[in-house]
Amino acid sequence: MKYRLKYIAAAFLIAGTLSAQKINRDEMPKPGPTPVINISKPKTFTLKNGLTVMVVENNKLPRVNMTLTIDRPPVFEGNIAGVNQVMADQLGSGTTTLSKDQFNKKIDFLGANLNFSSSGANANTLSKYFPEVLGLMADAIVNPKFSETEVESSKDRMIEGLKADEKNASSIATRVSNALTYGKNTSRGEFETETTLKNIKLADVQDAYKKYYAPDNAYLVVVGDVKFNDAKKMIEKSFAGWKKSGTQFPAMEPVANVGKTEINVVDVPNAVQSVVSVGNVHNLRMNDPQYFASMIANYILGGGGESRLFMNLREKNGFTYGAYSNLTASKYTPGFTSNASVRNEVTDKAIKEFMNELKDISTIKPDELANAKAKLKGDFIRSLERPETIARFAVNEKVQQLPADFYTNYLKSIDRVTAAEVSEAVRKNILHNQSRIFVAGKAADIYQDVEKLGYPVSYYDREANPAGKPSAKKMDPGITIQTVSDKYINAIGGLAAVQKVNSITTDAAAKVQGMDIDMNMIQARGGKMKMEIKMMGNTLQKIMFDGKEGSMEAQGQKTALPEDMKKELMASPELFPELLFAKSADYQLSGIENINGEDAYAVKKGSNTYYYSVKSGLKVGEIKTQKTPMGEMAVPTNFSDYKTVSGVLMPYKISQTIGGMPVDFIVSSYQINQAKDADFK
Repeated sequence: MKYRLKYIAAAFLIAGTLSAQKINRDEMPKPGPTPVINISKPKTFTLKNGLTVMVVENNKLPRVNMTLTIDRPPVFEGNIAGVNQVMADQLGSGTTTLSKDQFNKKIDFLGANLNFSSSGANANTLSKYFPEVLGLMADAIVNPKFSETEVESSKDRMIEGLKADEKNASSIATRVSNALTYGKNTSRGEFETETTLKNIKLADVQDAYKKYYAPDNAYLVVVGDVKFNDAKKMIEKSFAGWKKSGTQFPAMEPVANVGKTEINVVDVPNAVQSVVSVGNVHNLRMNDPQYFASMIANYILGGGGESRLFMNLREKNGFTYGAYSNLTASKYTPGFTSNASVRNEVTDKAIKEFMNELKDISTIKPDELANAKAKLKGDFIRSLERPETIARFAVNEKVQQLPADFYTNYLKSIDRVTAAEVSEAVRKNILHNQSRIFVAGKAADIYQDVEKLGYPVSYYDREANPAGKPSAKKMDPGITIQTVSDKYINAIGGLAAVQKVNSITTDAAAKVQGMDIDMNMIQARGGKMKMEIKMMGNTLQKIMFDGKEGSMEAQGQKTALPEDMKKELMASPELFPELLFAKSADYQLSGIENINGEDAYAVKKGSNTYYYSVKSGLKVGEIKTQKTPMGEMAVPTNFSDYKTVSGVLMPYKISQTIGGMPVDFIVSSYQINQAKDADFK
């Protein structure tokens, strides 16, 4: 069957429903004089259980922000990896005094936001409801109710999340890069699996709470329209029952950079892009004299749309939508990384440009230094508008052992940085000669060119285990494009049944970022098509083509169908293009590839590829190139859950990856031979 689903991706991108980097192409204005910053200092007290409380009175708005930070190193969870995340998921799911529904109803009634993590909590509320929200936050922390039912529900949700990430190259890259950098069996390198999550029991969750979610090294920062004395009394009363753990944390496992830059490739057979990440660990801390010079170096290298990486890999070479870098001075995981998602065929070229930029960043121009200073100062000033920023500053001063005037003098510290200091910071913290170059992508397509770059290359699977170099699978000499198409036609019902199909009407639904998406598609012989995508009941995009002329509607505007789209539709008059495979030289059988864990014959036509199961003959996937407002985009689609409709097998689950996000369309109905010519007008 022919699927026009690649246009769905364009619909989402045109409508702007998927997040994308915003690019400011305007010339940066010349900076004015550095302003004087006055940051309110918190009033501090400590409870007997060790909880440090900092209160910042700010009555500009009738709101209060509460941030709890538990300062503890990562802990090795071993065969119950994920237990702390499961534990955090229980907080706010009821207490020993309130059921889950009662707790949530109270939060909703007060119009507050309350969230928990394994390392703290955060709440926002109107100041008049501060006592009630503080009480609910404390109740959830001090008196959590852990139940086997809720623990199992959390585990199930996390397992579903893991399954959704199985084909996500970015998620795989993050997991494997951490495992190889820090060690797979360490606190910073381990990752949860379906097995470790299933191992978690109620007692494990309760034990994690007692050991790790404790006030011993915790900081509660309250910022907003409150009075210190009133807040102090309420906090002392609410958190007095929170018990110390006395947990002694072992020293974190040692970590070191590789002796010489190397490439680590993780095979993601279904990937249409390679996720490239280049990085190293370092020892930079916020109280290091090189901190501000390092931040400036990182901004010039990959901090935004005007950075060197972005201008090279996107603007100059068109390898990617965006290339960025990040240099952190985290207390427990300081490191540098630069990354981009690039087309498979330019993976080696992108790596080469990454390394060129990392080598060259030791030398910066005066205008780059001035612009970086202006941008970082502007970001800092704007951040002061958010109460959570003040909370973060207060905690950082404690846990990072910063001088009392660190933030007061923040802008001056940026101004004082020289080009020579930036070069020295680069030398110590951005190590192009001792970097790990991670590549998560379709190894069969990229490995030959990557190995020519001159770096040692190692291969790993998705679990960070060593793997062999990819090798092409041999096809039986008797397999031809004709046999592949014949097997597919026979698998779905046979030639006679297929030839009876003159039109197909499909209704399907999906969720995208929590929003309901409905799709109605009508296709008929001669390339005729109508596709309408609705979001929350409103038309997002509508495409009509009657075999000769057509139109496209998006965001309330109707335009004629682009000529290239008309040509594409007219060039494929059959509902089942497999009927044309042996009749057209445009289709080529390219080999066998692994798609979603099974071998599939790959049939190529231009930049598009179609996959047919070696075992069943069914179509299991396709990759089509679609033009979008952000350039060409490869749209992978997988087909599964085949069921018989009017004598022909049709897929009832159609899965796409759009902007790196998995979207599953579940078909509610197919109608065969019900379309009329009027449907395409």
